[in-house]
Amino acid sequence: MNIGMGFFRLGALLLMTISSICVTGQNTSDSLRTRLKLQSNDSNKVLTMIELAKFYRGASPDTSLKYSHAAFELAEQLNFRKGVALGNKWIGLHYFDRSEYLQAEEYWTNALQTYREINDQDGISNILNNIGSIYYYLGNYARALEYFLPSLDAAEKIGDKLRIATTTQNIGLIYMSRPVTYDQALIYLKKALKIAEELNDLDNIGSCNTNIGEIYMNMNEDSLAMIHFLTAKKASETNNSTNLPYVLNDIGKLFKRKGDSTEALNWFNQAYNKASEQDSKLFKVESALEMGEIYRLQGNRRGAMQYLNESVSLATEIKAASHLKQVYLSLANLYRDAKDYDNAFRYQQKYSLLADTLFNLSADSIQSRFEVGLKEKEIDLLKKDKEFQKLELNRQRFAKNALIVGMILVSLIIFILYRDYRNKTRINNILDSQKAEIESLLSNILPEEVAKELRRDGVATPRFYESVAVLFTDFKNFTTLADHMSSQEVVAELNACFIAFDDIVEKYRLEKIKTIGDAYMCASGIPTPYDEYLLNMMKAALEIRQVMKQRNSERIKDGFMPWELRIGIHVGPLVAGVVGKKKYAYDIWGSTVNIASRMESNGEPGEINISETLYMLIKDHYHCHYRGKIYAKNVGEIDMYFLGEAIRKLETVLAGKEEIKESTGFFPENSI
Repeated sequence: MNIGMGFFRLGALLLMTISSICVTGQNTSDSLRTRLKLQSNDSNKVLTMIELAKFYRGASPDTSLKYSHAAFELAEQLNFRKGVALGNKWIGLHYFDRSEYLQAEEYWTNALQTYREINDQDGISNILNNIGSIYYYLGNYARALEYFLPSLDAAEKIGDKLRIATTTQNIGLIYMSRPVTYDQALIYLKKALKIAEELNDLDNIGSCNTNIGEIYMNMNEDSLAMIHFLTAKKASETNNSTNLPYVLNDIGKLFKRKGDSTEALNWFNQAYNKASEQDSKLFKVESALEMGEIYRLQGNRRGAMQYLNESVSLATEIKAASHLKQVYLSLANLYRDAKDYDNAFRYQQKYSLLADTLFNLSADSIQSRFEVGLKEKEIDLLKKDKEFQKLELNRQRFAKNALIVGMILVSLIIFILYRDYRNKTRINNILDSQKAEIESLLSNILPEEVAKELRRDGVATPRFYESVAVLFTDFKNFTTLADHMSSQEVVAELNACFIAFDDIVEKYRLEKIKTIGDAYMCASGIPTPYDEYLLNMMKAALEIRQVMKQRNSERIKDGFMPWELRIGIHVGPLVAGVVGKKKYAYDIWGSTVNIASRMESNGEPGEINISETLYMLIKDHYHCHYRGKIYAKNVGEIDMYFLGEAIRKLETVLAGKEEIKESTGFFPENSI
């Protein structure tokens, strides 16, 4: 399967949603600057700055962003709603070109809201298509169609051929995602190409040719693919397209497949340099990955390591999970070729654990938009301060006029001012109290680091963690136990157990995630990773088991049925963050969580069931007993062990005395 499938398609999607300007060279730039200086109408100044943002988009992204912000700010001052929407749209385009999709989607959502306020069908179609492009880029095709289809409907209502070509191509790209629907994809893409050629739209001509060429390349029709790629390259160079690196990468792949490594490296290097110039991190990942793989096959270990390590860094930064998996596989092969089997196994394990669901999770994370109550209170407070300032001015005018009437009215005014001052003080005290309550609530329900990010930025970005220990507990036959007890007794006993668990979790620096019925879930190593996270998790699990043994001993002594607890633990990569927009919850996702749950459900009461992955990391610190295998979806068979007591060693102490000391230490950096 082609590693880069889908890169250019998204770049093309966005280019087709904007109006191109037929300007080239320094003379055109000077002409646009002159227009800006000569505009007498302020709204026209906004539109002129938007034209400048278009002009500089490919050549100087930072300059383009500067004009976009200037246009937005002026439009806000003028209450020029279409200008506000255009400013948000072009700021979003800047972040999209830099693969910063969260910021891009935020600005485009604001633009869409403004376009709907003024009932601008062309703008609505444009932005719906852009947002759909983000979801397509992240592999969430169903979500992308939810935006593409209404975009096409809006374009057809106003008869906009350019927009129709854009959305027609996008629908073709959905079909292009699966080889069995290549024929339907070609129908839609060629239809879009025909419209683009009628309009002489170089952006769409380049994108359609690239996508058609990619289909032919995947069908092993290299000659047809090269014809379309070269046509796309010419159009992209003429229009200084931001997607030129992708076209160059595709041409490099054709030469790589033919076995011409020298020519392939030349094209990949051109793509890498162009992507660096445009600060397109996703295209840089693609180029660096391809060059690293070629150097690996040539036996150039240093060159391969340089580019593959850069790919890991960039792919991790932009959360390009599918590319990160491919880089892990290449690094595993590189270390295997060098007979460094420890590192080869480590990266092979990373490749295996990074499931495809992580990529969909990245897409889902785009939809998460959190409005922090604290921020709303701060805005309300500012508004009230402005109202009080205005009221104070009115009172001063009234007081000045009242002096003419006499001291009686002055006294009355002083009384009113004093009363209102008391009201203002009381209101401010209430607002301060509410603000403190909100901050306290956030600190109680979220990790401190996440709560600070929410208060500071208004959002908490989900993070990928390379290694986290996850623990599940569950009571055996809980339903049967509950049937023999009153509801008050069940809740009281469950509450007492969970309070004890909470104390242990806090003691060993773990993070409680949630309780679900009689199940308890916590993790170690988040939100701030630290060296002793695994040893702390083992100590906590053993202490939880000991607490339950003591409680059950007391229950049996009093003639009650014991509450038998199963404990399961696994370690691996996962994603953690805040979900929801009204009731905040810190949660974790990924195959690591699922496997930890399987460890618990396949365990035994009074035992701590751990996975082989965890066993390999702690076997020098704890006695463990092998107990068999289970099958886990998307992972395969997993060996399980029961956790025993800590391994202790005999050491000589002063005066020939001996004492038993628990073995301690830290895991080396490359253990996980």
